[in-house]
Amino acid sequence: MATADEVRARLAQVTAPDGRPVTETGALSDILVSDGKVYMSITVDAAQAPAWESVRAAVERTVRGTPGVTSALVALTAERKAGSGPAPTGGTSTQPVRVSGQGGHAHAGHAHAGHAHAQPPADPQKESPGLPGVGAIIAVASGKGGVGKSTLAANLALGLSSLGLKVGLLDADIYGPSVPRLMGLKGKPDVEGKMLQPLQSWGLKVMSIGFLVEEETPMIWRGPMVMSAISQLLKEVAWAPLDILVVDMPPGTGDAQLTMAQQVPLAGAVIVSTPQDLALIDARRGIAMFQKVNVPVLGVVENMSYFLCPHCGTRSDIFGHGGARHEAQRLGVPFLGEVPLQMAIRETSDAGRPIVATKPDSPEAQIYRDIAQGVREALAGGRSGSRAAPRIVVEG
Repeated sequence: MATADEVRARLAQVTAPDGRPVTETGALSDILVSDGKVYMSITVDAAQAPAWESVRAAVERTVRGTPGVTSALVALTAERKAGSGPAPTGGTSTQPVRVSGQGGHAHAGHAHAGHAHAQPPADPQKESPGLPGVGAIIAVASGKGGVGKSTLAANLALGLSSLGLKVGLLDADIYGPSVPRLMGLKGKPDVEGKMLQPLQSWGLKVMSIGFLVEEETPMIWRGPMVMSAISQLLKEVAWAPLDILVVDMPPGTGDAQLTMAQQVPLAGAVIVSTPQDLALIDARRGIAMFQKVNVPVLGVVENMSYFLCPHCGTRSDIFGHGGARHEAQRLGVPFLGEVPLQMAIRETSDAGRPIVATKPDSPEAQIYRDIAQGVREALAGGRSGSRAAPRIVVEG
């Protein structure tokens, strides 16, 4: 297999627009090589992006021609620096330009994300009216990591499926995809035409960046590459027909959340938090972010709400209790339920056998189904499908 040094040595043959070898321009990112797959980006000023597109293509050809390389993802990233022209963000803006790749089965960067552009993107209300054949898209989000969001997303999707709905599950956590393990899935998605075919598990259609890269591969990607990948996983996957697409969001309030709000008209968001004050502070930020971009908050879930000893039945409020319910009431958003800290949930999740699917008669599975029913009722409240994708403007 090729090494990063071998790839970089080959790239010294590629000339930048100013005549220097591309390896001497400082525009190349670190080169990540994993099992014959190469990932890298080229970062230039937005005004120079059109001139660099041919260089990006030459870099891609050269990387593909390196012995031991089976596929490649090369992204051209344009940055508009303060003082170099009008920037839509009031400072430095970064925008994806193009992502390319090649190979038999699907891999990261399978499809193009658009030609180079130095102007702000067009109005997303005109670009992205929604996903054809998908009834409602909901985000499962948290203000911080470690609160059990992915486990909640997987079991929520299964709970919705148990209500007779056709459900998909998208793992949008590019840096830490955990849905493949939670759902017991391995392998690469096939490509039919220009569309990735989602994998199937427990009656759900499932897609994750984790199917496209090896489990231990670090995703050392800039924000624009993350946004481009999420856009592809949304729009270039054969999701239809679905009643609901559940999106497991990465933690925080950054690029991925804004991309989702821009790319598709989200029907709503479910916020996951633990009862402790530190988690609730971040949950407030998540709620506030979705409210600022006009995404309805369908409700709040208190995860790891309490612990019941499996031996004596004693209840312990390890992280406190009731904080998420109180916060939901204070902010005027629905409270969807409490999920206990239970070994059965952890064990089934680690084994790729979600508890709603494999132990449907357990009290824990019923909790998830009740939360799913609450989400369904919130969606039926009249706001799902009626909101156009917002135009996000950041003033600075």
